Amino acid sequence: VQLQASGGGLVQAGGSLRLSCAASGNTFDITAISWYRQAPGKQRERVAAILTSGRIEYSDSVRGRFTISRDNAKNTIDLQMDSLKPEDTAVYYCQVDRLYGPSIWGQGTQVTVSS
Repeated sequence: VQLQASGGGLVQAGGSLRLSCAASGNTFDITAISWYRQAPGKQRERVAAILTSGRIEYSDSVRGRFTISRDNAKNTIDLQMDSLKPEDTAVYYCQVDRLYGPSIWGQGTQVTVSS
């Protein structure tokens, strides 16, 4: 599995961005799809995830503002980010957990929210 993330950029506080992660290769054993972020000097945190059961999870810091979605036809995992705050500034990564192999990470995409 390979993941290619896109859609980061610079936006003012209160604005929106949409991140997209394209998956290629053998995706049959993916058990969860997640978006993580890592701000300078902070630990990487998971902000949103879709499990194969259909369950969707969000971190408390983004719940109600971010929406994760999956397009099976396009093999993409999107993260719609609304009402962005300066504290959302981070490098964002898409990640998949697999049943028969190690987790796979995409390259990061920078999101910068100016106040």
